[in-house]
Amino acid sequence: MPIRFTPLDPTGADRDALITFMTSQTFPFHVRTNPTATQIADAIDDGAYADEDHASFWIDSDEDGRLGFFRLEDLSDDAPLFDLRLDTAHRGRGLAAEVLRAATDHVFTTLPDVNRFEGQTREDNVAMRRVFVRCGWVQEAYYREGWPTDDGRLRASVAYSILRRDWRDGTVTPVVWDLPTQG
Repeated sequence: MPIRFTPLDPTGADRDALITFMTSQTFPFHVRTNPTATQIADAIDDGAYADEDHASFWIDSDEDGRLGFFRLEDLSDDAPLFDLRLDTAHRGRGLAAEVLRAATDHVFTTLPDVNRFEGQTREDNVAMRRVFVRCGWVQEAYYREGWPTDDGRLRASVAYSILRRDWRDGTVTPVVWDLPTQG
């Protein structure tokens, strides 16, 4: 199923649809699992969905229609991050891997200065962690107690990335965890 990223205009024509999407369902592995309309509207007004560092898209397919939302972050860096939110109706069907592959293609074909594409998820989001690995991404970090949750607990944040050369060549460059020797 071909995945398309349809640019959205969060401050204009797509504002209400974005607020509705973000507030009409639960996102259990995000920092805010149930964002409010005020929180999303404030974030839109602050540029968190469209400015020099952010670009937002609807995730669409001919087969299933609108699948969800995708945002690129840190676009002024040479290693942007992403935010992926599938609509509840489309979760658990293996679509995240197709979306991540399409997103990786999008980043490396439209952003020529980007060498690394990064993503993070919570330690307990096992499904997404498997998606990263299945798509050729490599775990690079495990930030203990680095992800706050709505209930005040802290979970680990797990960071993954893919290099442009690995995407281009269809390879995976593993992280080498050498420990320094003591002298």
